Amino acid sequence: MGRYLLTRLVLLVPTWFGVSVATFLLIRLVPGDLVAIVLGVQGAADPAVRARMEAQLDLDKPLYVQYFLWLARIFQGDLGNSLIHGTSVRDEIVRRLPATLELAIMALAIALLLGVPIGVFTATRHGRLSDVLVRATSLLTISAPGFFVGSLMIVLGALYLPGAQMVGYVPIERDPVASLQQMLWPALALGLAVMAIVMRYTRASMLEVLGQDYVRVARAKGLAERVVIYRHALRNALVPVISIVGVQASYLVGGAVIIENVFAIPGLGRLMINAINQRDYTVVQGAVLVVATGVVLVNLAVDLLYRPIDPRIRYA
Repeated sequence: MGRYLLTRLVLLVPTWFGVSVATFLLIRLVPGDLVAIVLGVQGAADPAVRARMEAQLDLDKPLYVQYFLWLARIFQGDLGNSLIHGTSVRDEIVRRLPATLELAIMALAIALLLGVPIGVFTATRHGRLSDVLVRATSLLTISAPGFFVGSLMIVLGALYLPGAQMVGYVPIERDPVASLQQMLWPALALGLAVMAIVMRYTRASMLEVLGQDYVRVARAKGLAERVVIYRHALRNALVPVISIVGVQASYLVGGAVIIENVFAIPGLGRLMINAINQRDYTVVQGAVLVVATGVVLVNLAVDLLYRPIDPRIRYA
């Protein structure tokens, strides 16, 4: 286990560097004059002022030198300052990250707490009307974009639940109950599609496992059906489900960018959208790098969950 973890951590290094290079280069390929964005058109027209700003932003150096200077500052915990507001990018990300984490964790919890039991339910009723109806509903849920579901929730909530506070954000450290209640709606909008995917994977995996010999032996021994399903079959069926959860983690992060704007949540996704609109390159770089690092670490955590779920798995 220790050797496997060390190997995975070593393999994360080139992955992280690849993400940092892509982030750095893509930002610089965006059309627009960075100096003009900071100084304005009139300020950028002055050669002396322009030269000072380029030196301050390291734009007077070769591209690879700019990258390594940026990387060195990252290792020191410095993500730079906002080009528009002059505030620390690191401090802004730290301030907004809890809202995004709360949204993503709640969405994932909803997806698992609903998707796995419903998947087991449909697998044990294979071919029946309830199975067909649930599968058809899951297809509709997967097809519906998160921003559409979120907008529909806001409209229907205004009509039929006028007392429900759906838009905005209450910090969890200020009022945990109010925060969870308010975050429930955007988490539902974000997690429903993932829930449907988890449900379909759970159903398919359960159907495969329920046909195995050891399940037939357990039933022949007279074990209760509940014990056969939840103690013997479900644990083995969860391995592919955990795999798809790792894949969907990136969807949750990407979907949070849209959902935060729909529900006016001041999280990392909304920060990125505003920074893109304002061409605030340093904020975009820092936020994208933090999000990408989070996705990489989530996939590592998912890989480490295989062994506790299925003891037969051995890490090489």
